[in-house]
Amino acid sequence: MLLKTFGSSFGVTAVGLVLAAVLWGWKGFAVVAILSILEISLSFDNAVVNAGLLKKMNAFWQKIFLTIGILIAVFGMRLVFPVVIVAVTAGVGPIEAVQLAMDDPEKYEMLVTDAHPAIAAFGGMFLLMIFLDFVFEEREHTWLGRIERPLARLGRVEGLSVCIGLIALLVTATTIATDAAQHGGGHVDKSATVLLSGVAGLVTYLVVGGLSGHFENKLEEGEETDQEAEEKALKEGRQPAVGRQPAVVGLAGRAAFFMFLYLEVLDASFSFDGVIGAFAITNDIFWMALGLGIGAMYVRSLTVYLVRRGTLDEYVYLEHGAHYAIGALAVLLLVSIKWHINEVVTGLLGVALIAFSFWSSVRRNRAVAASEENSGDEFKVTTTV
Repeated sequence: MLLKTFGSSFGVTAVGLVLAAVLWGWKGFAVVAILSILEISLSFDNAVVNAGLLKKMNAFWQKIFLTIGILIAVFGMRLVFPVVIVAVTAGVGPIEAVQLAMDDPEKYEMLVTDAHPAIAAFGGMFLLMIFLDFVFEEREHTWLGRIERPLARLGRVEGLSVCIGLIALLVTATTIATDAAQHGGGHVDKSATVLLSGVAGLVTYLVVGGLSGHFENKLEEGEETDQEAEEKALKEGRQPAVGRQPAVVGLAGRAAFFMFLYLEVLDASFSFDGVIGAFAITNDIFWMALGLGIGAMYVRSLTVYLVRRGTLDEYVYLEHGAHYAIGALAVLLLVSIKWHINEVVTGLLGVALIAFSFWSSVRRNRAVAASEENSGDEFKVTTTV
């Protein structure tokens, strides 16, 4: 199963690294390899969250996520997105932006860096809303119970997550963004830009996430109606409607489509820090696209692996750890509008939170198994007596 799931990623890695070595020598090979590792370390929490959503979708849409979705992730976010940023910032066409990246990579890097406040505000608000909606929702399992249970009770207040998100954006725009860092060490007032971009990120989350949730609920209501009709027919001694599909294994149709859009926007938000962070290593857009693209392939494969192995069901705190990592990344993105945050810190923080949640899950599973074993022994003793 491991080879089947990661086979395409291994193949792309081999082709990409060979291509880098042939075209750009050992330096290109090393940079592409480092960028691949950077993307994987920064996006591990992305894979865990993706898996939690992808397991709700049927096999067809999971395949779409791995094919069309990877094209959007690799070519759209890792190659086209930086070019679009430069085109908009510099007021030039896409072709001129690519030409600028090849002829004057230093200026290209400067334009992308100067656009960072807008990018960070959009991605930071989108990720912050994901985190807030997670911690304000009541769940069967709680990882950090003393924190999560009170927050879940607060979450009963309608619109609380949006309110807190807007407060966070206002604080960022009126404090951090007034002295935003720019290329070369300068600082400018980016309050209006950050405010506009942050609102755009929040609205994007509400629209795409809301439509996805709406159609998911409609699908579940339809399944419940069909099940009730089948039970009624059996009680009355009638044969249930022939040809009706049993309970759907995964989301399909419009529900899956909007879930797919939600996943792509989520991936885009995660990729922002990877793209910006890549400039600390190289300003060659082709090295960057190849390295980050290889990393994105592993994130996709890891997502599917977690779904097929049922890892999230077995290790119940993994999603908690990933969402806390998302919250931390959202805060770091907003803070990075003014202060540079080393990519190593971002990557290690996410990995540490997920590793801690995994360890907590293992301890919980052992405790549950021991409890069940003790219960079984007590039952045997009682039966014997």
